[in-house]
Amino acid sequence: MSGESDQTRGSEEAIRESGDGIRGAVLGSAPVPLSVLDLVTVGAGHTASGAVRTAVDIARTAERRGFHRYWVAEHHSMPGVASSSPAVLLAHLAAHTERIRLGSGGVMLPNHAPLVIAEQFGTLEAMAPGRVDLGLGRAPGTDGATAAALRRTERLHEGADDFPQQLAELTRFLDDSFPDGHPYAKIHAVPGPVQATSPGGVQSAHRPPLWLLGSSGFSAQLAGSLGLPFAFAHHFSAANTVPALDLYRASFRPSEVLSEPYALIGVAALAAEEEQEARRQVLTGALSMVRLRTGRPGLVPSPEEAEAYRFNELERGFVDSWLGNVVHGTPDAVRQGLDELAKRTGADELMITANAHGGAARLRSYELIADAYGLPRG
Repeated sequence: MSGESDQTRGSEEAIRESGDGIRGAVLGSAPVPLSVLDLVTVGAGHTASGAVRTAVDIARTAERRGFHRYWVAEHHSMPGVASSSPAVLLAHLAAHTERIRLGSGGVMLPNHAPLVIAEQFGTLEAMAPGRVDLGLGRAPGTDGATAAALRRTERLHEGADDFPQQLAELTRFLDDSFPDGHPYAKIHAVPGPVQATSPGGVQSAHRPPLWLLGSSGFSAQLAGSLGLPFAFAHHFSAANTVPALDLYRASFRPSEVLSEPYALIGVAALAAEEEQEARRQVLTGALSMVRLRTGRPGLVPSPEEAEAYRFNELERGFVDSWLGNVVHGTPDAVRQGLDELAKRTGADELMITANAHGGAARLRSYELIADAYGLPRG
C-alpha cells in the first residue's frame, strides 16, 4: 500500500472524527465547546522565540484538555504580538499537535492576493488533513501606514469595500471552480482539488472551512447571507456582540456548509488561584491596550511595571471599561462569568484568549479553566 493512499485514508478519518469541521463537542460541564485564540504575545524581557515556544505549549495543552480549536490572529507592526504570519505559525503548530483544529482568527483578506491565501491554506490542509480552519477578516490588522506598506497602495478603503468580491475569488480558488471563459479558469491553487481530478490523482478534495470574522455588523450579515460560520470579536467590541449575533442569525440562509447558524465569540479570560493575582496579570494587557490606543505599542509589560504605572484620569476610565469585559478571577469566578456570557449571547462556542505578560500565567489559566469545567486531563 502506498504512502499516499495511507495519507488519504488519514485525511478521511480526521474529517470524519471532526464531523463537519465546524461544530465542536461540549465536554465536561462547559455550556458550549471551548476553544483558544492566541495572539502569541511577547512580554518585556522575553523574545519572539520564547513566545512561539509558548504557543506550542498552549496548543498542546489545549489539545490534551479537549479544547476544540486553536486559532492565531494576523497583526502587524506591534512589538508585543508575534503573529504577523498565521500560515507560518500554523505550519509549526501542525507539526507539534495531532488532533486539535488549527486556524486563523483571522487572516486579513484585503492584505493578500486570494490565490496566495488559497495556496497557503491548501498547503496547511496537506500538512494537517481535516483540521484546518480559514478565518477571514476585512480589517488591516494594523494602522493605516502599515496597511499601505502591506498592500502597496494608499487606497485602503477599497480593500474593505471589495471584501465580498475578494471572498468570492478566494472561494473559487479553494474549490477550483472558476467557470470556463473566466481569466482565472486555468489557474489552480495547489495543493487543492485540481489534484484529485488530474490523471492518477489521489489528493483529498476537502478544503478548509471558511469563517468570517467581525467586530460589527458587516461581516455578520455577509456570513449569514452566505450560510457561513461567524466569529465575533467580543474581546474588543463587547457592546456590539449581541446586535451582531442577532443580525447574523436574522440574515442566515442555509447553505451546503451549514443548515443553521453557528457563531463563536472571542472572549478575554484569565484565571488564577487567587483573585488578586488574576487582576495583576490582566492589568498588563490593559496597559498594553492603553499604549496601543495612544500610538505607543510595545512589548507586554510585566505585572510589576503595570502595577507601578500611574494612569491619568482618561487612561483609568479606559482601563476600567476594558477590564470590565475581561472575565478574570478565581477558576470558579471565571467559569461563572463564561457561563453567563454564553447564556446572554447564545454563542455556539467560546474562544478564550488569555493575555498576560508571561507564558506560565497563560498556560496555567487554560489548565484552571479546563479543571473548573471538568474537561479531560489527557
